[in-house]
Amino acid sequence: MIIEPGPLLAAIHSPDDLKKLAPEQLVQVSTELREFIIDTVSIYGGHFGASLGVVELTVALHYVFNTPYDQLVWDVGHQAYGHKILTGRRDRFPTNRRYGGMSGFPKMSESKYDAFGVGHSSTSIGAALGMAVASDYKKEFDRQHIAVIGDGAMTAGMSFEALNQAGALNNNMIVVLNDNCMSIDPNVGALKEYLTDITTSRTYNKVRDELWNVLGKLSKFGPNPQQIARKVEAAMKATLMKQSNLFEALNFRYFGPVDGHDVQHLVAVLNDLKSIPGPKLLHCVTVKGKGYALAEKDQTLWHAPGLFDKITGEIFTKVPDKPQPPKYQDVFGHTLLELAQANDKIMGVTPAMPSGSSLNIMMAAMPERAFDVGIAEQHAVTFSAGLATQGLVPFCNIYSSFMQRGYDQVVHDVALQNLHVVFCLDRAGFAGADGPTHHGCYDLAYMRCIPNIVVAAPMNEQELRNLMYTAQLPENAGPFSIRYPRGEGVMPEWRTALQRVAVGTGRVVHEGEEGGVALLTIGHIGNYAVKAATALAAEGLDVGHYDMRFCKPLDEEMLLAVARRYRAIVTVEDGCLPGGFGSAVLEFLSENGQHLPVRRLGIPDRVVEHGTQDQLYKECGFDAAGIAQAVREMAELTLDKALNKTF
Repeated sequence: MIIEPGPLLAAIHSPDDLKKLAPEQLVQVSTELREFIIDTVSIYGGHFGASLGVVELTVALHYVFNTPYDQLVWDVGHQAYGHKILTGRRDRFPTNRRYGGMSGFPKMSESKYDAFGVGHSSTSIGAALGMAVASDYKKEFDRQHIAVIGDGAMTAGMSFEALNQAGALNNNMIVVLNDNCMSIDPNVGALKEYLTDITTSRTYNKVRDELWNVLGKLSKFGPNPQQIARKVEAAMKATLMKQSNLFEALNFRYFGPVDGHDVQHLVAVLNDLKSIPGPKLLHCVTVKGKGYALAEKDQTLWHAPGLFDKITGEIFTKVPDKPQPPKYQDVFGHTLLELAQANDKIMGVTPAMPSGSSLNIMMAAMPERAFDVGIAEQHAVTFSAGLATQGLVPFCNIYSSFMQRGYDQVVHDVALQNLHVVFCLDRAGFAGADGPTHHGCYDLAYMRCIPNIVVAAPMNEQELRNLMYTAQLPENAGPFSIRYPRGEGVMPEWRTALQRVAVGTGRVVHEGEEGGVALLTIGHIGNYAVKAATALAAEGLDVGHYDMRFCKPLDEEMLLAVARRYRAIVTVEDGCLPGGFGSAVLEFLSENGQHLPVRRLGIPDRVVEHGTQDQLYKECGFDAAGIAQAVREMAELTLDKALNKTF
């Protein structure tokens, strides 16, 4: 379906076209841009509320600045839909987040206007600062560098590290703080309260406006009356707000708060900021989902609602004709509450993803025992370590891709001290339409090389529950990692009795023909191996299948039995091949003198783009058909070798 843009938007193929418009036309452009996003996302899906909230800001930025020479970094990138539409990608926008189509995030290889790839949060200030320093080094003193960062992303330590350096270097850069009190879920913490104080202090805002208006017009204060105004304003902030300004304490010139939906005022303010040297912060107050009433009202639901009727607001969901399996995240959430009700030592921790991880279930029932620490994965891990030192058992729930940001803390603060922290890694493996910034490719590899840690992955919901139960037992009082994928499991009747799993043991799914091929799988992808084995059985190939469950420690007894029974092995994992589960199997077999051929299936050593999980499994050769083909090839290989030995 073709989405027709409004008349002004239809004529904009680059920011140069936008600049041809009169300032008073920008209101209409903003309206048309917002409607185009609503129309397209309602039909084709994608993130929603974040980009609606920055429509006017996006228009103003591209109207004022000379992009792409002036470098614009979005943080996080799901607010950049308007940016993409205004920078020559309007006609491709319906392919957003679809297999083979446009990325849902800014991507340097996609457009010269995407100054930096942004899928994880809180990177914009550091990246823009690096660009600013490079420009100074190259004597490009006319070049502007703008970081647009949400107040949720500002909670991360990286943001403050970059602010600290930027304030000291005094380079020419602008930080635009998009303050809507939301990330995916409502923001938490002292910074949120601080920003709320600024935006709601009527006395401060009223006096500030009057001060600038008066002092800006008086010549008796000398050639630069605004300099005096700034000094008076700083004193006023400390007095009226009973605290100094955080950003100015870091040597940033603070401006705001301003209405982030007044496009003409934003243009005037940004034009003024261009001529002011040094680091500056513009505080814009916006509404996530602006212009679509339902998205404004329920901002978490409308962060990425899927397909919907834009008139009625009905979100389209498939109505199954039989009971469906739950999402793994919901099994985690309900099981954690069940475990916490039986074990008063259990705590829950997540970095800004309570609804995405389903920790919100425990937060609602036990708010004193479940914590959203903001977008701060490093802190989430070390906070969990602190809890563990006092005899508690924290379940630290972080998306696999985001756990990479807390890796040093996993090693240094948890594993080296052998603390009882349970890491539950959601969205492990291919994450789907979010693409390579969100794929959880590496956790099996990066976790299994750490001393003291147990690394496990369930094949279904029952196994997830049992692994969670096992991980919190006193006998397993050390680091324990459990990974599971995005999306649904395979068991509609998933509320099974909790059972202990012996650490480092696998299970036999099917014992195949002796002398044939064995499938060794870990995690949910084992269900695709079941489909492959069923298809192969119809062809007369009786394939063994072993759900290993643990990448570390491996079930060595089972591996030796497999090596004795079969002539070839195919390993399957929804994780990176270098250093992953298949590598662990090869290492063990080699070290124990077992030299049968092994074929490893998994995520190859390259960047895999976005698409549905099934599309990506097929692309990488480990969907059910790919697994079956690998088994056929290994069976032929071993048969040829056997015949050669005979003759």
